[in-house]
Amino acid sequence: MIDLYTWTTPNGRKVSILLEELGIPYTAHPIDITKDEQFDPEFLKIAPNNRIPAIVDQDNGMALMETGAIMLYLANKHKQFTCEGDEYWRMVEWLMWQMGGLGPMLGQVHHFVKYNKGKSEYGEQRYSTEAQRLYHVLNTRLEGRDYVVGEGKGHYTIADISMFPWIARHDWQEIDLKDYPNVRDWYLRIVDRPAVQKGYHVPKYTTDIPMP
Repeated sequence: MIDLYTWTTPNGRKVSILLEELGIPYTAHPIDITKDEQFDPEFLKIAPNNRIPAIVDQDNGMALMETGAIMLYLANKHKQFTCEGDEYWRMVEWLMWQMGGLGPMLGQVHHFVKYNKGKSEYGEQRYSTEAQRLYHVLNTRLEGRDYVVGEGKGHYTIADISMFPWIARHDWQEIDLKDYPNVRDWYLRIVDRPAVQKGYHVPKYTTDIPMP
């Protein structure tokens, strides 16, 4: 049993989608960041950085914050949605790319373009340009591939799962996925998965998954 502390953000959805894909029992505990619940002292004991998501594995008492660590832990423990040999490190490489680039930069687009449009032309232009560059990087990586890593055309791993909820906010980023056809096809491939459709709406439904 996994206790998942989460909210309806791309980072939160990464872990709930993975848990649904793994098919293991878990309990979702909403941490409403609009009410600053992430600063509650009890949550601080689990996630010292005051950020969702976090988990506690009731099998062994392991508490983890940071999505990359959580996803690697769960994938390795259950031996699913990961890679072997050299491809394992390719998976880690792209997982780190998401954590260090795609997520933070698209988050800045949300801040300047979605929530504070018109307040900083510089911020809007800087981060929108970077978002387009990152979409181009992903589009190039997916040329001739079904998934980001894995031999041949690749296979579905935590690298894909980590990226999907951020790409799912392409409308917030004013990105047209038709401009990135390999990303669009990859996105539609993942949207079709029942576990993605279920995990996206944890801990609660907000909107339908945006479609290109």
